Parts: sequence; structure tokens; C-alpha cells
Amino acid sequence: MITTPTLSMLRALPAEHRHRLMGAAREVSFPQGARLFEEGGKADRFWIVRTGTVELDMHVPGRRAAVIETLHHNELVGWSWLFAPHVWHLGAEATTPVRAYEFDATAVRLMCQEDPAMGNAIAQWVGGVLAHRLRSARTRLLDLYAPYGAGSHV
Repeated sequence: MITTPTLSMLRALPAEHRHRLMGAAREVSFPQGARLFEEGGKADRFWIVRTGTVELDMHVPGRRAAVIETLHHNELVGWSWLFAPHVWHLGAEATTPVRAYEFDATAVRLMCQEDPAMGNAIAQWVGGVLAHRLRSARTRLLDLYAPYGAGSHV
């Protein structure tokens, strides 16, 4: 898998902000099948995947949850922690054993308030992740529902 610069914290954050953020990390593990969070729950932490795979999913009444995206090494799991009202918009499940860095959202938001340059860098990083995921979702929707050739230019 190729990780674009906007997705990788290692490339998105200046070294000083990255080191400060990583100083707040704690290493965690999740077994296959573990739920990291549920849609509608309190978004009080986030993760960066070290190893394994996490699927983001959305509740569909009367059906199995719909998988929205699959995340791998160095990818951010969770962005709802940064934006009020700090409630998860999706759910997340470990589809393989996962090792990750976990961050306390309140502590990171406080770091961002105390250091506006760091706050801006983290907002730009998370915003880049969101923009990428929205483009990916749009492409998947077009693949599923657009008439054949609707996206081509003549």
C-alpha cells in the first residue's frame, strides 16, 4: 500500500510537533474482531496503526454494518476527537490483530491550544486525512451508482 504524504503523520507533521505528539502516545494492542469504537460513542481518543488492519464501518438498520474504508500501517484511526461534539461518525473494528499508538484526545487538544503552530499542523494533517477519505468515498459511490462512462470527458 502506498501512503500519501497527507495521510502519514510522519510526513505531515514537522519533527518537533511529531515528537511532542508521540511523547503522549501509548502502545496498545487489539485482537482480531475487537471494536475500537462505535458510531455515536464519545470520541475521546485516536490511534495510529503500527501493524494490522482496521475497518471503518457504518451502521445500516436491519443489515450488517457497511465497511467504508480499510486502514493499515501508519494510518490515522479516528478524526471525530478533533471536532465538536466529539462523537464518532463511524465504527471501527480490528480485522486482524492490531498494534497501534493510542492518544488521549483531551490531552492532544490541550497541546494544540497551548501551541497554536502544533494545533495548525495537526488540523492540517487530520484535514488532509478527511479530504482523502471523502475523495475515496466519492469515487466508490461513483463506481457503484454512476452510469457507465458518466465520469469520462469526450
